[in-house]
Amino acid sequence: MGNKAFYPGQTWLDTEGKRIQAHGGSVIYVDGIYYWYGENKEKTDGKNGIWHWGVKCYKSTDLYNWEDCGIIIPPEPDDINSSLHPTKCVDRPHIIYNKQTKKYVCWLKVMNTYDIQSQTILTADHILGPYTKVREGLRPLGMNGGDFDLVVAPDGKAYYYFERVHSETICADLTEDYTDVTGYYTTHFPRVHPPYVREATAHFYRKGKHYLLTSGTTGYLPNPSEIAVADTWHGPYTVLGNPHVDDKSQTSFHSQISSVFKVEGKKDLYIACADRWLPNNMDKEYSIYREMFECIYGDEKKEFDFSRMGEEVVQNTSIANYVWLPLKFREDGMVLIEWRDSWSLDEFE
Repeated sequence: MGNKAFYPGQTWLDTEGKRIQAHGGSVIYVDGIYYWYGENKEKTDGKNGIWHWGVKCYKSTDLYNWEDCGIIIPPEPDDINSSLHPTKCVDRPHIIYNKQTKKYVCWLKVMNTYDIQSQTILTADHILGPYTKVREGLRPLGMNGGDFDLVVAPDGKAYYYFERVHSETICADLTEDYTDVTGYYTTHFPRVHPPYVREATAHFYRKGKHYLLTSGTTGYLPNPSEIAVADTWHGPYTVLGNPHVDDKSQTSFHSQISSVFKVEGKKDLYIACADRWLPNNMDKEYSIYREMFECIYGDEKKEFDFSRMGEEVVQNTSIANYVWLPLKFREDGMVLIEWRDSWSLDEFE
């Protein structure tokens, strides 16, 4: 029968009955087909040292039922120096299409160490590959490039939003072939340190406005999201607040944003895609991070020892789930993400 609705937070299986592995993922629409791609975590149990097993992709025509298209960017387990070695922290692939070069361009964040983060760029003639590396170890603008998003404007110009580790958000213009930055950039949301620094940036455009949906920096453990709006690609951006207004847990419904996309054929439906990285920890509710949230967001502001971050992290992300929810746009300009146990496209015009 297949799926006929979305069930946020529940295990999502592909058409073969296997758990979908497209984490930190995005959705791209090509010739009437949706492609959902992301980090393949099928071998990542938190104990074997494997961070990723390449980039996997799925396709669908209804957004509910996804067919496994295989690994489109494979790991390189035989080359310890490769940025695609399974032990390297390869995160958040983003693929955009260049109409001039007729190439699909994929950027990967590679975290070599906590302090050194770079980008690997690959190109292909088809969304499903094969992909060829064209740059490795790129430090954009001489900076450490963290979580990011890539966006193409209607005129073909492309933009790269990324976390400058760990201090601020950067919007940088891409070169005409989308494989590098031009050197022009603007800075946004300067913060002193994690968890205040914004990451997991997801850009979307609606009715003349640019929006950035971000999370704070607390590793795989969730925190309050933040949404900001601007009139231009480079801002300035005005922070509107936390879109998860009814989330008393201050965890963005136990998830971290990965991307936002507009549904084809719908008048005004945007879906926020997020990962629930550690679904088995929800009941325990991360005592250290609870304490941190209380220090930061509680009625009495207190100092928190950020060196303690990560003490209780269990990173078996092979069982991570997904939280897909529709965006709601209020007349006052605020954007909301409200919890739903299930929902369908039929609810929207």
